[in-house]
Order: sequence, then C-alpha cells, then structure tokens
Amino acid sequence: MSRLFVAFLSARACCKPMDLGAKTSSFASCATANDYPFAVVSVDVGGTKIACALMRYESADAAPQGVWNKSVPTEASRGGAAVLENIVGVAVAAMEASAGLGLKVLGIGVGTAGRVDAKTGSIAYANEIMPGWTGQPVAQRLRDAFGLPVAVLGDVQAHALGEARWGAAHGAQTCIVMAPGTGLGGGIIVNGRIVRGCHGFAGEIGATPNTLRAGDGNLESVASGSGIEARYRALTGRSLSGADISSRANDGEEAAIEVISNAGRSLGIALAGWVNMLDPEMAVVSGSVTKAGPLWRNALQEAFVSHAPEVQSKLPIVDAALGSNAPLVGAAENLLDSLKG
Repeated sequence: MSRLFVAFLSARACCKPMDLGAKTSSFASCATANDYPFAVVSVDVGGTKIACALMRYESADAAPQGVWNKSVPTEASRGGAAVLENIVGVAVAAMEASAGLGLKVLGIGVGTAGRVDAKTGSIAYANEIMPGWTGQPVAQRLRDAFGLPVAVLGDVQAHALGEARWGAAHGAQTCIVMAPGTGLGGGIIVNGRIVRGCHGFAGEIGATPNTLRAGDGNLESVASGSGIEARYRALTGRSLSGADISSRANDGEEAAIEVISNAGRSLGIALAGWVNMLDPEMAVVSGSVTKAGPLWRNALQEAFVSHAPEVQSKLPIVDAALGSNAPLVGAAENLLDSLKG
C-alpha cells in the first residue's frame, strides 16, 4: 500500500465534486489491517440503486459497524460508464465522511450485479438490466481515483460472505447461501472464505439443472421469483406478482400451490446435491421468495431431507440475518481478505 499520503483538507480543496472524471487519489488515508480503528468504504451496486457505507472496525474480533451510509440511483439506463462514475461519486462522499469522523480508510470493497472477473475486478458479464456494464474496469477506476486497495466481487457472493462472517452463519467455516429473489444467486463459503473459482463465477446456482418437469431446464426458471411468475402464467394465462401468487397458494388455489411447491421442492433437491459435494455446516436462504410462506419452506425442507444422505439430512437451513446490510458487510470483509492474500 502506498505511503505517499496527502492531508484530507488539501484533497478536498483540489477535488471538484462535479468533475468525477478527475483523479481523486489525494483522498488516500494511511491505515493498515492492524491499525484499529479503521474503516472500509463498502459499495453495493444493484440495478436500481448504489448503496455505500463506511464500515468501522474497532478490533479484530468485533463486528464491523456502519457509521455512515448513502444511496444514489444507479442510472443503469445511462450506460456502464455513467454507473461507474456514480460509484466514484458516492465513494468521494464516503471519503469526505471518513475524514469528518476521524477515521482512516483501509480500502474500498465492492459487491456488484454482474459476473466479476476475479483477477482484474472488472465486469466480465452483465445482463440487459445493466446495459454497458460488461467490461467496466471497476477495480482499476477506483484504484486510480483514490490510490487505495480495491476488491470487487459479485453482489450475491458479497451477501454470502457477510452472512457467513457476521450474520446467520457466523462461526461456520463451511456453508451455502441461496438467494432466490427476482433471479437465483448463491455463494459458497469454505474455510471461512468465499469461493470465487477460476474466473470468479462460483456460486451461480441459478444455472444448475432443474430436475422437475417445469421451467426451461435450469433451476432459476422454477425456483426464482421471475420463474414463479412465468410458471404461473404458463399454467393459468394470468400475469401476477410473486407475492400475489404466494397469497393465492396460501389461500388454497391449486395452480398457485403447484407453482410455489415446485419452487421450494426444486431448490431442496438441488441443495441435497450441493450438500453431497460440499458437506457444509449449514445453509442460509435469503431473498424475496423466502417470504412465500410455510408451503414453500416445507416443500424445500421435505425435498432436501428425502434426497440428502441421512447423515447430512439434519443440516440447519436458516434464514439470513443481515438483510440489506449483508452485501455491504461482505464487500468490506472481501477487501480485508484480499489484503491477507
């Protein structure tokens, strides 16, 4: 880490907030991972908003605390370059806040929509929700702007790491995190650290083959919120939200019961396969589909138990605990891990 640091007030004088294309590396603060207390600028990039927080680390064994936060619109429709500058802008605000709080900043951690290249911290792939996001050099742009270490990973991977370190799976060395929301993402924790894989794409559980006679062959097409809506539309010809379908299922409508039950059942069967491979201590479920009610949850649990080896069938399947803070915590933790090597 560079030791060529400039005082914050001088940096503020030369940084023009409206000119985010300019370099702002003079914001760099001197801190090391053993120099408590310190902060990490943590960023969660979604399709509609960018959330940013200063995560304060008081000691090695204390959970990080969010001491400042801000959200701005992603403005994805403006293209990937504009989104990247919005990230820089909110990080500038975080650095200003850190100086006001007297906190030294160790680095910047980012969790983002899209698939992240583990080697470069750039966006390897993003779908149409984030047009032009593919190829954006997130890590390099932030390093150039602030002169600080930067670590970037996928948003659901960040969510998983946050839950593993300081949330529902705190203390577990090995766990699986499943996030059935609009889509279906996941994260794998082994030896207390997120598994990134060769390219950085490990945990993309939505592409797992679906074993039920529904959907288009992959798990996301049945187990996600968008999959639930598509399956219900295929059965009834009606377009309803996932919440409305869940409500109808809990009221006894047969088509809704079938769709919600299949969503839970397919995820439970898939989880049994992942447990066979990884033998985790627990599984964590997060995302909007988890609000579908006992019908969904019971279908997941029963399918898992019936397909898992008996010795692993008592695996705890628990709800996530950190909510929207999970990816911010995980992004900060990933930054710390990157500095450990």
